Amino acid sequence: MSDVAVQISMFERLGGAVTIDRLVEAFYRRMDTLEQARDIRAMHASDLSATKNVLKRYLCEWTGGPKLYSVEKGHPRLRQRHMGFKIGNAERDAWLVCMRGALEETVDDEAARREIDEALTKLADWMRNQADNPHDSGQARP
Repeated sequence: MSDVAVQISMFERLGGAVTIDRLVEAFYRRMDTLEQARDIRAMHASDLSATKNVLKRYLCEWTGGPKLYSVEKGHPRLRQRHMGFKIGNAERDAWLVCMRGALEETVDDEAARREIDEALTKLADWMRNQADNPHDSGQARP
């Protein structure tokens, strides 16, 4: 037996493209139905088809799966792409409520769910673009 450890990507730990697909569908279902997500839902088009596809491709690549996002969109530049939307603490928190519920519903591996939640929480925090965000004053890094 080899001493080389096999590295399993988060993409594989989550369950691959099938789970990413289910995760995104569950996420947007919550955004459509949860009262606390009303304001962030209003930031989106009424038809979420294109948005869902972009998030699916992004999450596949971000978690270590196939490079489906960057070949089409280039570097994610997520914060820059979202600057046209008011994202403060309330919007971040609403997004996380939807994502955490979707993770709970779709990801069986509890450790993977915790790790991805931690990473997504940092990402969501970084996305805030309102006054007094420590990221804008150079006091914090993603």
